[in-house]
Amino acid sequence: MRIEPLGNHPELLPELAQLHFDEWRHLSPGVTLEDRVGKLEQMALSNGMPLIVIAREGDQLTGSAALVEHDMRTRTDLSPWLASVFVKPEWRKRGLATRLVRRIEAEAARQGIAKLYLFTEHARGLYLRLDWHDLEQCEYEGVGVTIMSRGLSGA
Repeated sequence: MRIEPLGNHPELLPELAQLHFDEWRHLSPGVTLEDRVGKLEQMALSNGMPLIVIAREGDQLTGSAALVEHDMRTRTDLSPWLASVFVKPEWRKRGLATRLVRRIEAEAARQGIAKLYLFTEHARGLYLRLDWHDLEQCEYEGVGVTIMSRGLSGA
């Protein structure tokens, strides 16, 4: 299993955009698949932030994670964010999400970032196991979510 920048494999961008669109369209009203493609193209070209990494097994895309300035339009006071943590269902329960999260944490620390934020609907338990802490429960786009934070050592 390899984790590397999406920019190294632009041929996987359309598939990743579709996966993200399908997974999170309910949290992004008005965002089209084409919008998602454009956002990922921009992220794939970046060397700092935003940054997106993908996991691959051979030539198969298995997951992703990103470092972005803002992930909730209602909480622009918090920055930066771990975002777009996604593992294809058939690759779950193998530690891949942990590896993706740790990769983004390491990239953020390398950039001198001392604290990250995220929000999640369903994966609070995963992030608690990875030393993230609850910041608040709230509603976002009509969905109950937990905002979490984690201080990064070495930043």
